[in-house]
This record gives sequence, structure tokens and C-alpha cells, in this order.
Amino acid sequence: MTAPAYPKTWRRPPQILANRRIRIAIQIGVLIYLVLAVGSIEVNWLRVFEGLERGQRFVMGFLSPDFTSRWRDIQQGLVESLTMTLTSTVIGVALSIPIGIGGARNMVPRPVYLVCRSVIAVSRALQEIIVAIFLVAMFGFGPFAGFLTLTFATIGFIGKLLADEIEEIDASQVEAIRATGATWPQLLVYAVQPQVMPRIIGLSLYRLDINFRESAVIGIVGAGGIGATLNTAIDRYEYDSAGAILLIIIAIVMVAEYSSSYLRKFLQ
Repeated sequence: MTAPAYPKTWRRPPQILANRRIRIAIQIGVLIYLVLAVGSIEVNWLRVFEGLERGQRFVMGFLSPDFTSRWRDIQQGLVESLTMTLTSTVIGVALSIPIGIGGARNMVPRPVYLVCRSVIAVSRALQEIIVAIFLVAMFGFGPFAGFLTLTFATIGFIGKLLADEIEEIDASQVEAIRATGATWPQLLVYAVQPQVMPRIIGLSLYRLDINFRESAVIGIVGAGGIGATLNTAIDRYEYDSAGAILLIIIAIVMVAEYSSSYLRKFLQ
């Protein structure tokens, strides 16, 4: 059997639009749109210069962080963020697994598929900060609203990716298990679970990282956590304390990133 012959000369890949005039017209249209879009931006240059001065003060505070003045508040906000992150990830993953299975069209009847996909779509359509504002209005300020927000976001994130992963599994393994007369739960345990479990572990660790970073964002609207402490420090122009909080957030995210990478390699 002879080896396949490789081309010796470079050939230009085929164009999506074969008509050159249409391509030029689209490029000109995009350029005109960008020019009009940039021209519609109203810039207050006086405000920009004032903002640069405030930004300089913030950077100086970041370079000389103060961990002592507001350490009690920082510690409380950090504990709230870590608690929200862990609990929302665990409960969100636990709820997203059945929703993800129901969102796979090759595993469930169509009515169940449509319902689960609708839940996933609603969760993914609403950004965390919007959900946090709504839940803060319902349940008041504090970490409980943040916990519900992160749990709701976790369901959409894990459920969507898990459903897509289940739809792409090797069908031959499923048919082999089904041919033995296995029930539907047995089919999930012996045919689906071995193929998607590494993916579930990786997504759960990734979502844990995301939830901690999001806890710093939703805290700005009153959903508790380290974000509320950061917002208070910025409102009081305590940029040295704000710099300390940002450094703590960066350090924890880096530790979580390296730890999750090591854990994924260990489990795989």
C-alpha cells in the first residue's frame, strides 16, 4: 500500500463567497459600520482626564495594599465568598446532572428533552448580575441571594455542556449495554457514566473557579461575599484596602487554577 501523495505547491483555500464584488462590498460595509459606530461614541475628555487621576490613585493603592485596617471585614467577606462558592457549586452540579441527562435527546423522550432544555436556556439567558439584583430584591442583602444566584448559573452552565457531551457519546457502547436487556438506570450507569464522568469532574472544577470570581462581582449589588467588601472600600476611597482585596482574589483564583489542573491530571 503506497503512502498518500502530499501536494508540493500551496493552493489558496476556497472562498466562502466566490464573487469578488460581493466580498469587497461586504468589507466596505463592515468598514463603514465601524466608522459610524466609533463616531457615535460620545467621549467627555474632561471626565477622562479626571478618571485618569483617580485611576492613578487606585493603582498606587494597589501597589501599596493595606491588609490590616479592614482585615476583619475582608475576612468576613472572604468566608462568605468561599461558602457561597462551595455550596452553590455542589448543589448546582447535583441539580444540573439530571437536567443535563434530560437535555440529551438520545436519552429521554422529546417532552422531557424540551422541558430540560428550556430550563437550561433560561439559566443561560440571564446574566449572573441580573439574577443577583432580582434575588437581592426578593430576599434582601446577604450571601443567601448570592448562593441562589451562583446555583442558578451553575445549572445552566453544567447542564448545557453535560447534555451536549451525552449526545456525542459513543452509541455503540450504549447499544451493547442495551442489548443485554439493561434497564434505563443501568444504561446510564454502565454506558453513559463512564464516558462522561471525566468531563463532569473537569467542568465542576472549572465552575468552582468561575463561581468564586462571580461571587466578587455579584457582591457589588448586595449579594454578600468579598465583592461587597470591595465595593465598600472603593466607595470610601480606601484604595489600599481595595488593592489588598484584589490581591487576595487573584491569589485564591491562582491557587484554585493550579489545584484544579493537578486534580484533573490525577483523576484522568
